[in-house]
Amino acid sequence: MKVFVIGSGGREHALVHSIARKGHEVFCAPGNAGIARLAECVDIDPLDIAGLMSFARRQKVDLTVVGPEAPLIAGLADEFEKKGLTVFGPKAAAARLEGDKAFAKMLMRSFGIPTAPFAVFEDFEQALGFLKSGPFPVAIKASGLAAGKGVTVAGSLAEAEAVLTAFMREGKLGEAGAKVVIEQFLTGEEASVIALCDGKRLQFMAPAQDHKRLLDNDEGPNTGGMGAYAPLPLITPEVFERIVSQVFEPLLKGLEKEGIEYRGAIYAGLMLTPEGPKVLEFNCRFGDPEAQVILPIFDDDLAEVCLKCAQGSLDEAKGMPRPERWALCVVAAAAGYPGSYEKGLPISGELEGGESTIVFHAGTRLVDDRFVTSGGRVLGVTGIAGNLALARERAYYGIGLIHFPGMHYRRDIGQRGLRYLEKEQ
Repeated sequence: MKVFVIGSGGREHALVHSIARKGHEVFCAPGNAGIARLAECVDIDPLDIAGLMSFARRQKVDLTVVGPEAPLIAGLADEFEKKGLTVFGPKAAAARLEGDKAFAKMLMRSFGIPTAPFAVFEDFEQALGFLKSGPFPVAIKASGLAAGKGVTVAGSLAEAEAVLTAFMREGKLGEAGAKVVIEQFLTGEEASVIALCDGKRLQFMAPAQDHKRLLDNDEGPNTGGMGAYAPLPLITPEVFERIVSQVFEPLLKGLEKEGIEYRGAIYAGLMLTPEGPKVLEFNCRFGDPEAQVILPIFDDDLAEVCLKCAQGSLDEAKGMPRPERWALCVVAAAAGYPGSYEKGLPISGELEGGESTIVFHAGTRLVDDRFVTSGGRVLGVTGIAGNLALARERAYYGIGLIHFPGMHYRRDIGQRGLRYLEKEQ
């Protein structure tokens, strides 16, 4: 099969890796230096929908898999379908689940999906007045797309006012921050559950846990994700059934009532609270870095499953996935990330990886036959093993062999999972 992957980050490298290892011919736009080892990279911007369609038609690709959310929200799937091109990814109406957090929260309320109490504001003074009634902490979320930087937890009124000012008055996030969602801060363990959907049926992937804060012990600012591991032992078969029956099934039924068909990946970011799972957010694509741990232990042919989703012919649900292997990813970030950072820094060390350690490129390019940095999250090193402790050991050993100026990474990825497993023994 000829498969066309859209995107340029670690998630897309994981998608290309998973598809190519099953023998498919892969193209990627625009790709990165690591992806170029596995696929033919073409220099087309992910938002150049006309250019992407032209390439897909010229190459007679069988399936296009969209990695990032922005092209989906912009209507890529709608346009591809009009031209008779098969695409894995929801149309714009369904992708709005991620593109408009206020819309998603309203749907959750309407469909009875458990989530934190919330209020939506487009007026600064009204939002500030609401916050003055407390209590704190609260989560303040930009309603639009903000590249993983639109969520801030405020512990006081002063902090909250500063966030609102940055979002709504200073335009720190552009249009994305003009409307905000303010919601009750939830406590518990975070979980990412991704299902592949053909409009009616779901196939679930191994649950994972992302680590969104920049620094150890969940300190520092939110990022796009500094590491992850899968499967997540906190999600027992009983918890999984609650997630399916209380989150995914009502979502699909509700979307159907709204006349919205969803074909693609549905990502549910959850908080496992003492009252049960509650939805923090929905995304319309694979998670990043979750893809870098979920896909290496996904044994099915990803391209074939995605094709069935796109065609509306997915096999009946298999229930909770039970992979025999574990995977853990540690992200190497540039100094200054998630703020401004320098690009073009030379990367040295062991970048080849192997069967038990995979080096996924997120922000790299090749200059004069040498890898250099080109993003905030530069690399993700994934260790794979028959248990979580060994997968973690392999990931940290692998990242220890890599260097670039200012490189930093969290050193506690997976520790909560290990503690939970030790308690269960």
